[in-house]
Amino acid sequence: MISIIGAGRVGSALAFLLTSEALDDVVLVNKPKNKAIGESLDIMSALPATTKTTITGTDEMNKIKKSNIVVITASAGTIKDERTDLLSFNVPIIEEISKDIRKFADDAKIIVVTNPVDIITYQVLKETEFDSHSVIGMGSSLDSTRYRYLIAKELAAKQNQIEGIVMGEHGNTMVPIFSSVKIDGKDLELDKKQRSQISTELKNFWRYLIAYKGESVFGAAKNTYDMVKAIFLDKQIFVPAQVYLDGEYGFNNLCMGVPVVLNGKGIDKITEISLSASESELLGISALRIKEIIEKMKMEKSY
Repeated sequence: MISIIGAGRVGSALAFLLTSEALDDVVLVNKPKNKAIGESLDIMSALPATTKTTITGTDEMNKIKKSNIVVITASAGTIKDERTDLLSFNVPIIEEISKDIRKFADDAKIIVVTNPVDIITYQVLKETEFDSHSVIGMGSSLDSTRYRYLIAKELAAKQNQIEGIVMGEHGNTMVPIFSSVKIDGKDLELDKKQRSQISTELKNFWRYLIAYKGESVFGAAKNTYDMVKAIFLDKQIFVPAQVYLDGEYGFNNLCMGVPVVLNGKGIDKITEISLSASESELLGISALRIKEIIEKMKMEKSY
């Protein structure tokens, strides 16, 4: 069973993807429950005729019992300048959700979508006391998809021709890794002007979406779906994700976007790739930013 906590636009889009692909039974949890029930009733019509899977809408967290995977998309508040604006709204919500996951689904793999995802992933890990390989944040996967799109646009190429990843914070200090970009499997060197333009567009991508349509929906849902599918089917994929670092890349006791291998274990391994000197420096700045935010969070529990 796969549980989604939060029936907003991303949670509902993810539920639609999971249901239409008949991956497994889905439980959609939301408060107020009418939203979860309504979305579930609507999504029922996407069930393939031959499927044995179901979708249920509820506000009862005990319904997530024995879930293989729990996805957290629940969020409140409004972003004014950056994703960390959501901290004061989302930290109390996530604290309660984490307690319920620990109570009802203590063997689940958790995928965090809620922003600011680096901080919330860290909070979920500490609140649940799960193994670090079981808690994964989605943010850098989405950033990397956008990154490949922007490079493809710049080169008038197709997105599937481009290989490229983004590391660090899912926020203003994210680090696009230009040193390992490839096109059709061959190294690609972009000039300074191109790198600057792509970096700026990447960091402001979410602002464009808010201006045009209010929020990111389908990109976040699809990148999350790919993670869920890999874990559920034990299918190995390489993807950047927010994970707990314990010495990797020289950082400790924080969650940040780095390349990982996902499979049925959750995080099978963290992959350390070669970075240029400037990329290493920028990644250090990003890590420091995340650490500072963690230190500023005055939670009831001491992490």
